[in-house]
Amino acid sequence: MSTPSLTTKPSPFNLPPASQPKDPEKDSEAILNALERESKEWDKDSEIARILSTFSLDAYSVLDLQPGVPESSIIATYRKKSLLIHPDKTKNPSAPLAFDKLKKAQTELLDEKSRTRLDEAIADARTLLMRERGWNGDSEEMKPDSMSEEIRKAWREKTKVVLVENEMRRQKQLKVQMAEEGREQKRMEEEVTERKRKREAETAWENGREERISSWRTFAGGKKGPATGGASGSTDGAPKKKKKMKVLG
Repeated sequence: MSTPSLTTKPSPFNLPPASQPKDPEKDSEAILNALERESKEWDKDSEIARILSTFSLDAYSVLDLQPGVPESSIIATYRKKSLLIHPDKTKNPSAPLAFDKLKKAQTELLDEKSRTRLDEAIADARTLLMRERGWNGDSEEMKPDSMSEEIRKAWREKTKVVLVENEMRRQKQLKVQMAEEGREQKRMEEEVTERKRKREAETAWENGREERISSWRTFAGGKKGPATGGASGSTDGAPKKKKKMKVLG
């Protein structure tokens, strides 16, 4: 008589990992962490795209700052944004370009002369915009508190125009300066070459003095010729015979 087989239920503690009952709290935490990582990456990608889309000559725009902010705000903003988009902390291939652009903008705003030029360009753009629209400094449209987004955008566009014109003027002046420096450099090189040529000529003259003296002595000695024999000046030592004079008539 056969013994009936007993069926035993597997213990939940002996189940393989995939069959283990899941912890809802851990799952929720994992999902939240994943969402947070995705959100941070999205923030990084968005900031990189924003930086690369800004006008390079406007350092305020690159750092997303308003003109006239204190130096401490420039440093703090740069530190925050540079940590966000640092190439070592994101896989975005455009991160190095954005990081370099951000660094250049901070350097320009921390340089007194560069920042002054930028502030002057922004002020010139504001003046041009007011002139075009028939406004003045007291116009309500140009007051910071009441300025519309349309006016702000027009101001930024006008600033681009002024900055481009200033850059073109600067490049032209730089070319003229480089050309002038090139002509001056060429003149100096020609002077150096001429002085070198004169020194070499003087040295060659001095080195050839002994040869010239020897040549002169040889020439002078050969000019005297061999000694003459007798009053007749014969060179063979024998006196010449006198010719008889014929008597006419």
